Amino acid sequence: MTRTRQAVVIGGGIGGLTAAVALHRRGLRVTVLERARSLQPIGAAISLSPNALHALDVIGLGDEIRDLAAWQGDAGLRTPGGRWISRSSAEAAAARFGGPLVLLHRSTLIDRLAAQLPPDTVRTAADAMLADPGDSDRPARVRTPDGELEAGLVVGADGIRSSVRGALFPRHPGPVYSGFTTWRVVIPVPGAEFSSHETWGRGRIWGTHPLKDGRVYAYAAAITPAGGHAADEKAELLHRYGDWHDPIPAVLAAARPEDVLRHDVHHIAEPLPAFHRGRVALLGDAAHAMPPTLGQGGNQAIEDAIVLAHHHDDLAAYTAARLPRTTGVVRQAVRVARLNLMTNRAGIAVRDTAIAALSKAGPALFLRGFDGIADWRPPMGASPARAKPRVGEAVCSQQTQVGER
Repeated sequence: MTRTRQAVVIGGGIGGLTAAVALHRRGLRVTVLERARSLQPIGAAISLSPNALHALDVIGLGDEIRDLAAWQGDAGLRTPGGRWISRSSAEAAAARFGGPLVLLHRSTLIDRLAAQLPPDTVRTAADAMLADPGDSDRPARVRTPDGELEAGLVVGADGIRSSVRGALFPRHPGPVYSGFTTWRVVIPVPGAEFSSHETWGRGRIWGTHPLKDGRVYAYAAAITPAGGHAADEKAELLHRYGDWHDPIPAVLAAARPEDVLRHDVHHIAEPLPAFHRGRVALLGDAAHAMPPTLGQGGNQAIEDAIVLAHHHDDLAAYTAARLPRTTGVVRQAVRVARLNLMTNRAGIAVRDTAIAALSKAGPALFLRGFDGIADWRPPMGASPARAKPRVGEAVCSQQTQVGER
């Protein structure tokens, strides 16, 4: 096989593995280099909206993921005291976007993606560095502890602190602090009964959602200075959310301090000039890290991967297809973060009243914020034919998904 038919993917996360599978299905020989010693991600869940599921259909995984995941149906938005501000309509969302929103553990998706690759495709504990982006006359080169690899395509899927991005665009300022931190837990909560919900307080939010395996996925976000950590993050959550409505106290009671993950949120505020240079393309957080307030970080990485495989021999077309779209999604995610993490009491009252009015007027009005995002389809020629959505497919609609990353 010639070097132009070889691809190296730097980063074995969701976006990198999706790209590897899609490129493999296009006939390229793929090597995935992952710095960590294992592909298993930090324990958290991910929400996949119809756009990502349609992308996974291209590589034959959409229906399998739909079957493995918890389908998100009716849900809603609440105040810390428990009052429902709005209730979503799964039927209205399904009619608008044509498929379900599902929730599953990230490790499940990673496992299913990795299983689609030939043996020995993925190399873990492989610290890789871009040595040369290449051009039309020479291949790209990637340096590893075991020597250099040459490839007709290198995919930088190495996350928000991407060294590949730094090598391609050294003058770009990189990610900035989004102004808030997040906590996430995936735990069993015996006896808990609840509807999926997201709760917006003053500069704080909380979300609780059931997983298909019986565990509960919960996440929280709060405006805090960057770099903060508590000696006991469970105690920190109890302090911030312990007096909020059920089932939040039950979730906190069931969590152990070691179950709680905390991460500051960063995003790329200044768009990159392009998502490629030479024979190298960027995707996911390496290209367009965003706040998780639309639940689209992983979803957009999956889209990137499918579009990149479609345009693997024309990276300028890849940039043209993805840069405007992801720039718009990043900006919308930033706007939503400002909305749901408001601190001004008067502004919060106006916000909640407006959301309640929109919800009463009809779920479809509220869903307009996801037009152009959840209804995305893969490029013509990239997607195999798939049967119409099965009876009961539905999309959870209005709530944001801060725990998505």
